[in-house]
Amino acid sequence: MAVTGAVLVIYLVLHMAGNLKIYSGAESYNAYAEFLRTMGEPAVPYRTVLTVIEVVLAVSVVLHMWAAITLARRAGRARPVKYAAKRRSQANGYVAHIMRWGGVTIALFVIWHLLDLTFGTVNPAGWDGTPYERMVQGFAPERWWVTLFYAVSVVMVGLHLRHGLWSAFQTLGLASGRSYRPLRATAAVISAVLVVGFLVVPFSIMIGAVK
Repeated sequence: MAVTGAVLVIYLVLHMAGNLKIYSGAESYNAYAEFLRTMGEPAVPYRTVLTVIEVVLAVSVVLHMWAAITLARRAGRARPVKYAAKRRSQANGYVAHIMRWGGVTIALFVIWHLLDLTFGTVNPAGWDGTPYERMVQGFAPERWWVTLFYAVSVVMVGLHLRHGLWSAFQTLGLASGRSYRPLRATAAVISAVLVVGFLVVPFSIMIGAVK
């Protein structure tokens, strides 16, 4: 779960950096989108590298979900009988809700995101629109509800990521002694940067800073 999570975090960082290229203008952003499809040419056919990346991501997502389900079942088998005294923990309850419902929200968001900005099925610009046009029209002021859904989903990703990164540090044996607090802060900072990085673009479009 930690390894597949790391793969997804690396993807999110690169994806955020790519999104921010929209501030360079339509030509630069569309050129970046085209580069993703032509990586490796002429050594490999058109879109080969991007397809490999997509397959790796899809496998990572499936394995990440499988690991989560497996760990939950293992925990249930290890303690089939509940404790006689229930210890109420707001922190544990918070984490459980975020990881459970956050995962569902993220899954729905990914489906919408693909239909909107990748395939153009639910995007005003449609399939024929350029990546820049799809981005701008997708988060247009009149589609404020899309931006709101995007914002809620990204915040859920950030909360999921914050706990996931910290858990990964612990799983990999990195969080101990003096490294405990710095790594905990690192997880929070990385999550916050990604949330802000992903939200700044749609909100810039919604207020007219990017047209």
